[in-house]
Amino acid sequence: MILFKTFVVVLALVGLSAGELAAQTQDAELIIRNGLVVTVEGRMEADVRIRGERITEIGPSLAASPDAREIDARGMILMPGAVDTHTHLNTAMPDPPQPFRNQDDYESGSAAAFAGGVTTVSNFIAIRLEEDVADYTRRVRGAIAQSAMADVFVHVNMGSDPAPFTLQRFEELVAQGFVSTGEDFMAREPFDRHSLGWYRAFRASGSAGVLSMMHAEDYPILTEARERLMAEGKGSIHNFAQSAPVVAEVVAVQRAVAIAEATGSPMYILHMSSGRALRVAEEAMARGLPVYVETRPMYLHLTAEVYQRPDAGLYLGGPPLRSKWDQEMLWAGIAKGTVHTIGTDHTGYSREAKLDPTQDLANTRLGLSNLQEYLPMLFSEGVNQGRITLEQFVAVTSTNAAKLFGFHPRKGEIRVGSEADIVVWDPTLTQTIRDEDQLSRAGYSTYAGWEVTGFPVTTIRRGEVVYDNGQILAESGSGQFIPGAGFETPRLRPMSVRD
Repeated sequence: MILFKTFVVVLALVGLSAGELAAQTQDAELIIRNGLVVTVEGRMEADVRIRGERITEIGPSLAASPDAREIDARGMILMPGAVDTHTHLNTAMPDPPQPFRNQDDYESGSAAAFAGGVTTVSNFIAIRLEEDVADYTRRVRGAIAQSAMADVFVHVNMGSDPAPFTLQRFEELVAQGFVSTGEDFMAREPFDRHSLGWYRAFRASGSAGVLSMMHAEDYPILTEARERLMAEGKGSIHNFAQSAPVVAEVVAVQRAVAIAEATGSPMYILHMSSGRALRVAEEAMARGLPVYVETRPMYLHLTAEVYQRPDAGLYLGGPPLRSKWDQEMLWAGIAKGTVHTIGTDHTGYSREAKLDPTQDLANTRLGLSNLQEYLPMLFSEGVNQGRITLEQFVAVTSTNAAKLFGFHPRKGEIRVGSEADIVVWDPTLTQTIRDEDQLSRAGYSTYAGWEVTGFPVTTIRRGEVVYDNGQILAESGSGQFIPGAGFETPRLRPMSVRD
């Protein structure tokens, strides 16, 4: 049951000069009528006026111009388009095809995103050692302009050796709108081998306004556990959870917190899986340290028992699935604001690749196909089950991410002056998730067979209807690169740490 309440919205222009607003009034008008507008602050029944790419007015019974298009959203929820903080997409598909590798690029990933209510996706793109920032910028922006339909922001992959990443290089990246690095793999041997270099790089990145995205698992603990299991003849993927124990995540999060405390640099913990690690992060937040937490949808819906199933390969992702207690801790973290974002970690492996019987603990394909259904699953299992409110749903899927990565209020909120990234959501629509409905080239859903209530019916990206009742309407190359501003401590939902 969704409880409705109203609140007062101050219609203040955000980031628009008088000249810009006047120019936008020349653009086509779209009015969404009679929807329940939801922000992190509350809800109100209202119309939303869009001119060009921006929201220009929110209020009751807005008068339409003669050429305005109207969408009747009576009985629907209007939410800001989601921002997926953690997406893995090919910038172009490999030639020749590689059937056991990621099958999604900007075009297919965008289609899946729109069908699920996501309007902005991220990607991790390495900067080459010999590549200067200007060339990197041209390469990144060129690929997005070529085929993306969703808007895209980019995390800079620093590779295995942080030595080239000086304060000057970070400042050059920030000037071009690249304000995050990742995945910074504590789970791999080079992190320990270059630990002093990483420490120096984090001090420089923080000074430049860069948010460091940490894959927080401890390499020695992971390696010893995997090698021991292999030596004992327990190398099957059915033992995947034991190969990456909770303590490996706890130790790595403790280390990330220490780096944040010693350097002042903001740390963003990717795909947190365990309640124990979350408690470490919460203690750091309570002390005022710049530590932020992302979780992954699979941790909210599945537990480690699935690794005993014949299709265990479908659920391989690092860190692994945990216990029911860990799952409930993460739901509680969303509700109290200590889990700040949700990133799908979507990787478009085919079902055949994920179920490849040659996989063992030394050779696994990590990553899930879940970009299209992540919002409906979160709504159905979270809002409809009373675990989280609509406002918390909006915060963790959109607003917090836009603030952390430096493009709020351009995105992440339904407010006057913001870009019109809006999802018209039917809270009563019940469907069974099916492989044949997936727009990802992976061709399957991790959650096929689940009955879910609450789906987007229309997705609007920058004022353009890009998805409507099952149809993708956007053109390839219509997506934009979204630059971020240098990191500043954001004002997020109030936090209260439970004992």
